[in-house]
Amino acid sequence: MNAFTIKDLENLSGIKAHTIRIWEQRYSFIKPQRTDTNIRYYNNHELKTILNVALLNKYGFKISHIDKMTDDEMKDRILSLSQTQAQQERIVNTMIQHMVDLNLEGFEAVLDNYIMARGVEKAITQILFLFLEKIGILWITNHINPGQEHLVTNLIRQKLIVGIDGANSLVQTQKSVLMFLPEGEYHELGLLFVHYLLKTRGIKVLYLGANVPLKDLEYILNAKNPSYVYTHLTSVANNFNFEKFLFNVNARLGKHKLIVSGRLSQSYKKKVPETVLLKKSLSEVMEFIATV
Repeated sequence: MNAFTIKDLENLSGIKAHTIRIWEQRYSFIKPQRTDTNIRYYNNHELKTILNVALLNKYGFKISHIDKMTDDEMKDRILSLSQTQAQQERIVNTMIQHMVDLNLEGFEAVLDNYIMARGVEKAITQILFLFLEKIGILWITNHINPGQEHLVTNLIRQKLIVGIDGANSLVQTQKSVLMFLPEGEYHELGLLFVHYLLKTRGIKVLYLGANVPLKDLEYILNAKNPSYVYTHLTSVANNFNFEKFLFNVNARLGKHKLIVSGRLSQSYKKKVPETVLLKKSLSEVMEFIATV
């Protein structure tokens, strides 16, 4: 059983912690437990409830009406949501629920059905990016068990590698992208997503993978002379200094551009070297790929 903080619920549901506290006082659908030091925490069932309540509330249902629904009525209302974005968010919430319950078969079935219906690229852009964005904070704060993380990420990784393997493009460019994760970064999914998107557009990818020392990056950089260097940072080691990393890589890049996406790029506010471009959203990543 997981123990989630109110901040976890805020990050996963999009509902502010202050609002969740008000809901706890006024309604019966969520009742936190308390530690010996009187700090709120929430279990798997309460997480699933708040995800469902937040989704229904976002798409027009009043909280006072939701509070009177049974779990089955709530699920029926969620399934009846017709808006495309609502359906995508419902699927992401279902994936989160399967993850916390260790229901790997259910998780894989949801993902496989979406890929079968809409293809790998839409699965990436419409549900997987949102899923990883939501649960990324749990990885950083260690509020999910590492076993849950490994099971889910390895399953997604398998699907992506199959997708990359089978990806083809009628158009081939002369451009190439060298992709890597720095030492201490093992969360490979974001990089694999971009690998797939690049390959489907006929762009050659030199994929170094995770935990790459900068001297090894520099060696391949000099040997292959790629058009761009790309990294996606999700959850690095606690002693990782992002500013120092940017300047260390920049010192080895020469004329090459470094593209950085992922959670760390979103929160970085300082000036970056001229050869570094931060991509802070999926739309910015897609715009970059379109220009390669």
